[in-house]
Amino acid sequence: MPDSEERLGFQARSAADRVRDLVRPHLHAIAPYVPGRPAADVMREFGLADVVKLASNENPAGPSPKAVAAITAALPNLHLYPDGAALDLREAIASHFSLTPAHVFVGNGSDELIKLIAETFLGPGDEVVLPFPSFASYSLAAAMTAATVVRVPLADGFAYDPDAIVASVSQRTKVVYLCTPNNPTGTWLTHGQVRDIVQRMPPGVLVVCDEAYVEYLDTEDPLDSLRLIREGYTLITLRTFSKMYGLAGLRLGYAMGDPGILAFLHQVRLPFNVNALAQAGAVAALADAEHVVRSRRLNATGRAQYYDGLRRLGIPYIHTQGNFLLAEVGDGQAVYDRLQAKGVIVRAGFAGLPAHIRISIGTTADNDRCLTALAAVIDR
Repeated sequence: MPDSEERLGFQARSAADRVRDLVRPHLHAIAPYVPGRPAADVMREFGLADVVKLASNENPAGPSPKAVAAITAALPNLHLYPDGAALDLREAIASHFSLTPAHVFVGNGSDELIKLIAETFLGPGDEVVLPFPSFASYSLAAAMTAATVVRVPLADGFAYDPDAIVASVSQRTKVVYLCTPNNPTGTWLTHGQVRDIVQRMPPGVLVVCDEAYVEYLDTEDPLDSLRLIREGYTLITLRTFSKMYGLAGLRLGYAMGDPGILAFLHQVRLPFNVNALAQAGAVAALADAEHVVRSRRLNATGRAQYYDGLRRLGIPYIHTQGNFLLAEVGDGQAVYDRLQAKGVIVRAGFAGLPAHIRISIGTTADNDRCLTALAAVIDR
């Protein structure tokens, strides 16, 4: 007779088999998104007392102190539902960017916004055009709707090729994604390049500018997608409180665009999709200019530190406009594994980038530890 564990395993397998045909066929091919590995997992596996996590592009300056104070003040009201319309937050964002609240849509991180865009605008037979390599959530959300993903390879040095993007748009294209600065490469589009792309889009194509790292931009002709929105282009801008404002744990992203476009997203979003603590913290974070200045300065210092350190190690890298950078190390997965054993977590395994690792820019001490570990594990 089989023991209880064997019976439970048999029942679980049988249940999965029974419902397999109920699942939409195109979902069987989707691989779940795998985030950066938690520090606790690495400490347990390798018996380490501490690790440096440089895998998820988190802000080493931590959360905005004003946000922490606002969240603390909101704790006694956790028995109440949040404002489903997130009006105070939308008003704060609108005021920050000289828009109206109707131009702002908030969500449970940028991931939810990307999923809602797919659910709103994409279906079987539609196409979504996106750079490659880029953020995995675009392809994942499109696959959930059975839309076809058209990948446009980045040019030499992982630079964008605006002509290739426009040439990839067909009569079936519904959405074009422009991630700038691009994750995981750190490369970017100028304002002139984006204007050229949107001006050449046929009617009925929605351009989505994912600007999760836009606050870190320090370059000539920086993208101002809000100007394009005000000029009436069919464009949605995505931004987040996870990076510059250090509120990744609250899961809060926002979209800005024409109210008529955003109204369709409201039709598919779930009620109360942004929790009360996230709303309170984000309103306060927007007013914390000192934290933004401090975070930018820390990132600029760390970026220069990596440029110098990687040059000394003879490791090629890509100049970045984000809070991370891409380094070419030969066997990305092997170096990733070796770094973990030394207590440094980075990212590897990006589609199309087997020779690379992505390193988040941390504190000066974190960056030193990463560079020291790289010197010890890299194949020369």
